[in-house]
Amino acid sequence: MTLNRRSFLGTVPAASLGLAAALAHPRAKAQYGSAPASAPAPGADIDSLVLLAGDALPRSQASEAARLQALLDRHAKAGDGYLAGGAVAELEAKFSALLGKEDTVFMPTGTLANHIALRLLCGDNRHALVQQESHVYRDESNAVTTLSGINLVPLAPGRAAPTLQEIGAAIERAEVGPYPIKVGAIALESPVRRAQGGCLTPALVAGIATLARAHKVPMHLDGARLLLMSGMEGFNVKAYCGHFDTVYVSLYKYLGAPFGGVLSGSRPMMARARELRHIFGGTIYHGWQAALPALEALDGAEQRYAGVRAAGERLLAALERTPGFTVRRIDNASNLAMLEIAPSRQAGLEERLRQANVRLGKLDEGKVQLGFNESILRRDTAYLVHALAG
Repeated sequence: MTLNRRSFLGTVPAASLGLAAALAHPRAKAQYGSAPASAPAPGADIDSLVLLAGDALPRSQASEAARLQALLDRHAKAGDGYLAGGAVAELEAKFSALLGKEDTVFMPTGTLANHIALRLLCGDNRHALVQQESHVYRDESNAVTTLSGINLVPLAPGRAAPTLQEIGAAIERAEVGPYPIKVGAIALESPVRRAQGGCLTPALVAGIATLARAHKVPMHLDGARLLLMSGMEGFNVKAYCGHFDTVYVSLYKYLGAPFGGVLSGSRPMMARARELRHIFGGTIYHGWQAALPALEALDGAEQRYAGVRAAGERLLAALERTPGFTVRRIDNASNLAMLEIAPSRQAGLEERLRQANVRLGKLDEGKVQLGFNESILRRDTAYLVHALAG
């Protein structure tokens, strides 16, 4: 299959392909704080750029068609028909093995994946516990309630993680009393982007799962950015996902795909998920354009993101030792931290970064949110500190 740039770019949203377009999207402010202070200049080497913002490797729009063509050349039977076969089937099998689930279903969006998971888990028990700061509650326009009649009960306002006590109290409020309501599901997001990437620790998830099982309540994981937890103390992808009946992972946030996600669970439940995907209009004609880049990125992903976490920690530790910089860490962080830069260090900062081919998010009153992605592995810690500090 031969692909030209025009036909490829005509089928994929521009905002999902390149750094500049992605950062022009309104959601960029939510993810990065704001656009980078200085976007890559024309002719800049994007392949060596270190972008200390966001989750994904910076990519050039102009090179995306060639990248996808190269992937097609390496896969003799990449094509799928209505999300069956080809690279889509290969991706589903790879995620099933990674997450420790029987089956996996390609989904065009994370909103659909989360919705279908909760609809299946709740069944007739249309009462689900969620985090107030979760994507399901804050970013999906009441899709679960509007389309499936499920009442979402928000917990942990302003925080990433609900406590065991909060969940236990919410179950008791629903299920104990003159008019008991069976809790149909507990949905947990980790990392939580609206809580600055804060994560639910493996110990907390295990405790919540024990409580949920005692009350016969199934659990769903919105793990859109799950792999960013790699390298976290006590974290193992398969063990973490083992506490959940269904798991969603995004393909485009950091796995290089232009769109899409996957939903994993038991084989009977995923068969029903495919039926619901079609009913809700999600069985698109082709998914190979997203499956191929994600397949490539998935190989060795746990090791790479553990390396990203370690590199980010080295940089933060070095900046803590450097006068003029103050690091504000996030509890149980994924790949984000806040950095305060003194006025003396701000002098000449933009030019130093430009010369070093390093970019930050935009400074706001001397503060910037750092985001660590695979581009941090392109330079050592001393190089990055020198670019920041001079």
